[in-house]
Order: sequence, then structure tokens, then C-alpha cells
Amino acid sequence: MASAFNRLREEIKKREECMRELRLTDPCDDKKRIEETKGGLLEDLYHWILENSDFQRWRDDAQCQLLWIKGDPGKGKTMLLCGIVNELKSSTAKRGLLSYFFCQATDSRINSATAVLRGLLYLLVNQQPSLVSHIQKKHDHARKALFEDANAWVALSEIFTDILQDPSLNSTYLIIDALDECAKHLPELLNFIVQNSSASSRVKWIVSSRNWPDIEERLKRAGHQVRLCLELNAESISAAVSKYIRYKVLHLAEDKKYDDKTRNAVLDHLSSNANDTFLWVALVCQKLKDIPRWDVLARLNTFPPGLHSLYERMMEQIRHSAYTDLCKRILASIAIVYRPITLKELASLVEMLEDMADDLESLRYIIGLCGSFLTIRGDAIYFVHQSAKDFLFTKAFNEIFPSGTEEAHHRVFSRSLQVMSKTLRPDMYSLGALGYPAEQVKQPDPDPLVALRYSSIYWVDHLHDWNSNSFANHAIDSQDKSDIENFIRKKYLYWLEALSLCRSMSEGVLAMAKLNALAQVITKVATLYIHGGHILVAG
Repeated sequence: MASAFNRLREEIKKREECMRELRLTDPCDDKKRIEETKGGLLEDLYHWILENSDFQRWRDDAQCQLLWIKGDPGKGKTMLLCGIVNELKSSTAKRGLLSYFFCQATDSRINSATAVLRGLLYLLVNQQPSLVSHIQKKHDHARKALFEDANAWVALSEIFTDILQDPSLNSTYLIIDALDECAKHLPELLNFIVQNSSASSRVKWIVSSRNWPDIEERLKRAGHQVRLCLELNAESISAAVSKYIRYKVLHLAEDKKYDDKTRNAVLDHLSSNANDTFLWVALVCQKLKDIPRWDVLARLNTFPPGLHSLYERMMEQIRHSAYTDLCKRILASIAIVYRPITLKELASLVEMLEDMADDLESLRYIIGLCGSFLTIRGDAIYFVHQSAKDFLFTKAFNEIFPSGTEEAHHRVFSRSLQVMSKTLRPDMYSLGALGYPAEQVKQPDPDPLVALRYSSIYWVDHLHDWNSNSFANHAIDSQDKSDIENFIRKKYLYWLEALSLCRSMSEGVLAMAKLNALAQVITKVATLYIHGGHILVAG
């Protein structure tokens, strides 16, 4: 009996470890964050799609297993899918599975094909635990490397295909939002969707994206698909945007104490210029919050129709701001980081902000000066929309990156190295003993690593992306070379400790490999130290 109990306990432990290492993010949390960032999900704005004939055909016809929702930026695709998730969750609560994933190009953790499959698998197995056996038989041999090494896509796609063909799989809905924001291995993901969308009659798919020809070219190969183009449903979108405008103006009028004349003028201006774009309405209302009610009528015409025109207006305000250089530096930094960073992380990466590291109120105020390109959720900074980042990389590129993105990467790399060299020390958490179990480590308050987490994990990536040609041509600046060598000599082991305390050793191993390759053209001494680091980790 004891032996059987021990085997069961060991099996449970293995399953828990497998799920813990599979989890890159919880899509449920991502959905909640997205809804909160966008001001909440309003049922009136998405209910139209439930009555749409294309949606109903996909839902009711057993032969129609792939629904592709496509539309231009700002048309409400993501919130539409959030609403569909809620509706399907209600209908499948007792008899089916629902798994979904929201791609975000601005976050390297959730902008790849492997991340999509990991997120979908995580929710599926949480709902039908027996499916974990498909993952566990490979995980028992490879551990976390199964999800992260060079063959991760191959392994995950095979696992996913096996699950879709499992006779025990319940009726399943799979939803992927923003395919155009899958920055890594999108063609492989599209091919996977096409190949598997008709693999089982029990599985139905919904995907969304912008109107990208490359995506259309691949998805049209799928049989029995339904396309729902938002531009071809202009009447429904227009009605939904009108409801959204009334909702936003009602709350603005209450908060700002508008009189009837001001409220009606705002309502008319938004209705006449929105061009059926939710995002435009949201951005203008965000700006109106900062305008005193006595000045609203005079300022309404400063908000031009069209997203790009509005973004250009926002840039114009930044150009004439007393803080123009600071705002541009912040926008450049946020545009090139590999995940959303916190206010404290931003203060450590932008030298002009270092004196405000403990003044979160001032940091929030400065983010507010950046023309509504950015928004804050908790303490993390996000682009208000992918189209805002796209604008900075296209129309405003020369202003935001006057010396190119390489120079912006160099600034982040250089600041990261500075703050780590200054702050890292032995036993950052005062544990007092070697070999302390990682799962028992509790973050102290205040956490000495809170501003260093991003730098510790990603400084090597910025070093690499600063300009790989500099390494190839042996053109790296002597001061940078000296800083890197000094860091490796004096702080390397403390960096490894920081990675461990941040629960980011797997990312650290990848960074070490990349640093090792770069170090071979920097200094032989550095290479030896890094090889030693690999031996230390492996041993």
C-alpha cells in the first residue's frame, strides 16, 4: 500500500512539474489584462457577431471548422474574440473544451509559434488532465528543454497533433488572436493550423488577424473555412462603434461635469470622425480626460480623423513639449524591449530617469506625457495598440531612432551593464547558505532585484542586436569591450545568482550561449570565464 501511494505521489509530482514547465503564460490572465487595459469588455459591442450568418455557419455546420476573422487595425478584433471566448465558455462549460491564446508582438514571451502551442496546450490539459500523458512521455526525458530548445516547435506540434487525434478528446474550440503579431515562425504556425483544422470533426478553430496577404495566401489552403471580414460587415461595426461612443461620452460627461452643449459636441465630433474605429475613439477620449471642460469645445477640432493622423498629432505635441527628448527616449526604449517593462525597470534603463527610480507617481506622469502612445497596467508599461508601435517604426522612425535602432539597443545594453555592475553582489536575498532550494526563496521587501530583472535577462540580447556587424568587423568600441570584460571578470557569478533568484535560469542559459559566441570576438579571457560558467551550470 505504501509503495503504491509513493508511486502515485511521484506521478502527481511529475505531472505538476510538467505543467509548471509547460506554462509560459496563463492565457486566462492575458485575457483579463487585455480587457482591463482596454477599459473593460462591453457585451453590446460584440453581441452582433453571434447573429452573424458567417459565424453561425461556422458554429453550426460540422464541416466548417475554421473561422478567420480579419480586419484593419483598431476595428476591435481582440475584444471581439474576448467576447466570443466568453460566449463559448458558457456553452461549453459542461460538455467541451475551450482554449485560446492572444499573441502580442511587443512581448517576446507571447509572440512566437511555440508560445501559441504552449498556451493552448496549457489550457487544454488544465480542463482535461488525462491529456498530459501526451506531453509527459516526452517531458520525462527532455524536461524543460522540450519546450525551449531548437527542436521545441517540432516536439510541440507533434504533441498537439497527437492530442487532436486522441479518441478521448472532448469537443474542443481553439482560438488564436492576432496572428499578425506572431513575430517568430508565423509561416509554420499557419501551416499547422491549415493542416490540423480539418484533422478532427470534434475540433473547431477561430483565428484573427489584420488583412495581410501572406496570411490569406496560407489560410486559403484550408478546406471548409469561413472568412468573416470586418470591412464587409461595416453596418454591424458602425453600430457597435456608435454604442461605444455613447458609452465613453456618458462616462466623460459624468467625470468632467460637461454641460449638454459640450457633451453633444463631443458626441457629434466622435461620431463624425471615428471611421468605425474603436481605437480612435478610445485614444481621443483618453486625451479629453486631460482637457478642462471649459476648453473642450475649442480643442475638439485638434483631433483629426484616422489613426495615422491622430498619431501624427500626438507626435506633434511631443515635438513641442518641454520634455520632447525625454519622451522620445522613453518611446525608443519601450519600442525595442523584448517584454513590457515596469516603471522601475524603465527608470534603470533610461539615464534621464535614474533620479526618479523611487518616485512612481512622477514616472507615471512622464509616461502620460508620451502622447497616449503608452498605457500602464499595474506597474507595467504597454503600447496602447500594436498600430502605435508600428507608427513609431514607420512614420516617426527618424524622430524616435535618429541613429537607428542599433543605437537604442546600445543604450539599453550599456545602462543594463552599468546598473548590474553597480548593484549585483553576493547573496542578494541574504539567504546566508549555499544550495538554498529555489522554490523556498521568498522575495524580500524591498526587493533589491526589482529594477534589475529585465536587465539581468535581456542585456545580452541588446548587446547582440546593437549591431552584430560591429562584432563581425571587430569594430566594437574599446570602452564597451572593457566594460563587458570587467563585468564578466567581477560580476559573472553574481549575475548567475540573480538569474536563479529571478527564476530565469533557462533564459540565462540561452543568454550565456549567445554571450559565449559574442565573446569570442571580444576577448579570449572573457570566453574562458564563460566556458567556466557553462561548466558551473552543467555541474
